[in-house]
Amino acid sequence: MSITCFIQYEIDPYQKDAFEEYARNWNEAIPRCGADLIGYYAPHEGSATLAYAAYNIESLAEYEAYRSRLMSDPIGRANYEFAKEKRFIRREDRTFLRLVTGTKGGLIR
Repeated sequence: MSITCFIQYEIDPYQKDAFEEYARNWNEAIPRCGADLIGYYAPHEGSATLAYAAYNIESLAEYEAYRSRLMSDPIGRANYEFAKEKRFIRREDRTFLRLVTGTKGGLIR
């Protein structure tokens, strides 16, 4: 059974375009490094500072290995540096959840 990592970002509302570029940059690196990217979500209506990302990973142990691969991936390293340089991410919180029920397949056991 896999787990889903949900990331909540607080971003600079005047740098939404930079966050969107950052999000697009992960499209190749995240799957290559071992996670199943669900997607990145930028502000549209309502809050101008909240953004989200989600991906599936097999376990917390696999998450640790994935993070190590991501840090050594050329696109991953460049994207981390881009975020550090532009400073559009004010806060980043990760939560790991497991799917209990869904619209496809009913109850998960």
